[in-house]
Amino acid sequence: MTEENNEPEILFGIYCPPHPHPLLCPEANEGYGKLRSAYEECRKRIEESEADLILIYSTTWPSIVGHQIQALENPVWTHVDDDFHYLGSMPYDFKIDVDFANGYAQAAEKRGLHSRTVAYEGFPIDTGSVVALQLLNPDNRIPACIVSSNMYANRAETIVLGKAARDALAEQGKKAIVVVVASLSNRMFTEHIDEVDDRIHSQKDDDWNQKILEFFGAGRLEDLSQLSRDIHGQIRVNKVVAYKPAWWMAATMGQHNNYTGEVLAYEALHGSGGAVITLTPTDGSFGDKEFDEDDVEFYHGDRNVLDKGML
Repeated sequence: MTEENNEPEILFGIYCPPHPHPLLCPEANEGYGKLRSAYEECRKRIEESEADLILIYSTTWPSIVGHQIQALENPVWTHVDDDFHYLGSMPYDFKIDVDFANGYAQAAEKRGLHSRTVAYEGFPIDTGSVVALQLLNPDNRIPACIVSSNMYANRAETIVLGKAARDALAEQGKKAIVVVVASLSNRMFTEHIDEVDDRIHSQKDDDWNQKILEFFGAGRLEDLSQLSRDIHGQIRVNKVVAYKPAWWMAATMGQHNNYTGEVLAYEALHGSGGAVITLTPTDGSFGDKEFDEDDVEFYHGDRNVLDKGML
């Protein structure tokens, strides 16, 4: 934590895909192997850092009412992915930072959000979180925290959730690695394909993925957050995958473009776009930002945008 302004210390961020292929079958496709190598590079950087916490926002853990935060100290189970069960089982044994999970839930409540912790044996941890923690933190060197992605949360709610994470980090003085588990384009093939023949589902998806990667590579996180609605309109993926990760990541890491971005790998995963990207805070900036939407500090509920007199 930076004492002068009570800001949290976020060492760097990672954006990575939720699909199990880099974990379970990296040898099946050259691209899967490249993604696996990118995960391993991130793992080395985490091990060499002074991080106290790995904070994960996973788009494959959808919540319906409010925001859920994993708070079981040692979840142990065997997970099988719903779509790719034929790839095999994923046993896990994780170390969760219970103090931070509780602090995050309290910080979210203070900002007007409905939040609760989940702490019971057998609660299923999602594929994306399992893949990320298995590959980025295989020996549980650093405790983790996992937060869900609310299916119905709007931009304001998602940004406030990110700011609540900053509150909790600052309050506890913990150095964090921020991990977002999400696809780029998420149009997958509807029939089984041979892994060797995997490719991005369409040229349009690939074109927009490349544009997203351009923003990430230039460290333009806040610009990406501000423009994510437009991107979503073009690649038409589920909103839990498309723009919420960018909103939460920017709000958690800091709503600016002062990052050094590095795209370590970009490959197809059953037609979707999977990338492993790092963002490291820096003193430099990429010029002007697209600050065209309100910056929300507290959540006061959904706005009533319908004219009742017209119903």
